Amino acid sequence: MLEALSEKLESIFKKLRSRGILKEEDIDTALKEVRLALLEADVNFKVVKDFVQNVKLKAVGKEVLESLTPGQQVVKIVYAELCDLLGGTGSKIHLSPNPPTIIMMVGLHGSGKTTTSAKLARLFKGEGRRPMLVAADLQRPAAIEQLITLGKQIDVPVFYSQETKNPVQLCGEALRKAKLDARDVLILDTAGRLHVDDSLMKELEEIKAQVPPKETLFVADAMTGQDAVHSAKNFNDVIGIDGIILTKMDGDARGGAALSIRAVTGKPIKFIGMGEKIDMLEAFYPDRIASRILGMGDILGLIEQAEKAFDQREAEKLQEKIFGESFSFEDLKEQMKKLRSMGPLENLLNMIPGIGKVKNVSVDEREFVKIEAIINSMTREERRNHSVINGSRRRRIASGSGTTVADVNRVIKQYLEMKKMLKMFKGKKGMRMPKILPF
Repeated sequence: MLEALSEKLESIFKKLRSRGILKEEDIDTALKEVRLALLEADVNFKVVKDFVQNVKLKAVGKEVLESLTPGQQVVKIVYAELCDLLGGTGSKIHLSPNPPTIIMMVGLHGSGKTTTSAKLARLFKGEGRRPMLVAADLQRPAAIEQLITLGKQIDVPVFYSQETKNPVQLCGEALRKAKLDARDVLILDTAGRLHVDDSLMKELEEIKAQVPPKETLFVADAMTGQDAVHSAKNFNDVIGIDGIILTKMDGDARGGAALSIRAVTGKPIKFIGMGEKIDMLEAFYPDRIASRILGMGDILGLIEQAEKAFDQREAEKLQEKIFGESFSFEDLKEQMKKLRSMGPLENLLNMIPGIGKVKNVSVDEREFVKIEAIINSMTREERRNHSVINGSRRRRIASGSGTTVADVNRVIKQYLEMKKMLKMFKGKKGMRMPKILPF
């Protein structure tokens, strides 16, 4: 995410930090490079101009130029300005005091509106709410089928009709059904177009009049850059929006949409889509994104991901097993499963401060698949007691997992080394297992 921009900014600020004394000309030179990097990242021209101007006003002051660490002070100013540019603070969905809270999803074709509607419903369900999805995109029959499939996947009801051809009427019927079924969140997946047109806007205006939403969220494909920004502005000017969800952020190396859309529309980014899977929708925090852009990582995001995957009581049981030397291959397999549920491992690495500066650091997901296959090929006795795995058993495990004996030997060796490392925590006063340790 935003990799290309992050690398360029890191290079610029590395040169600044290497100088013991900064002159105004040094800051001017650096900001010219920042300006070029932002423009190459497809950030709106006016947004770039204002951003650079704001940074310069604060960076050429006496307290920065005469600071013991002037380069670091400039980075601090850029970080603060990036946070402001992205919205300052996170913005949540506003819930209606009189349920159901109606959320209207709008956007163009291909932005991921239908999938995002289901992702949002899943988030609400995880908070203990009772959401209902509405298949109001009657232009595209495939959208109805897609929403029904996603609804079954997350066990959330989908209101649809094969007879009704009027989306305004359909949304009205859906609201009545939601009240009857005591549903407290109603998510309307409306129709999109390949471009902004009068008929689309008229339809959305009629739906808003018939079923007034508490929130109208514009779903935008981050990878389309300024096209997404212009579309968001058009939708806001005509029908009014309350917030933005940026999809495909995991594939957006530039960042033009993320850095422009808040400034151009005046509306906050509320969520970002970080992958195609149904659980890959995250709340948007400007400070965390700014931190990742500047190569500082996102340790809070990493901890939150870990807390979702690792239950505290389970972690304590695992700690007892490690300290009691009963940590088995079964436990290893379970911890790997939890680690992978936190999302793509490359994304997790990028959340660790400084890791983006280390070259050739990568994770091969196929290795995890291979290790899991090897563990699955073991008998229950072998998984619980590795010492029984002799030469013939290793050959059988390799054959059953489609790997080699050398692969099996390497996995067993790594497992034993890991056990030895984890035992180092034992007996140290006040020492607890790190909450985010993967194994």
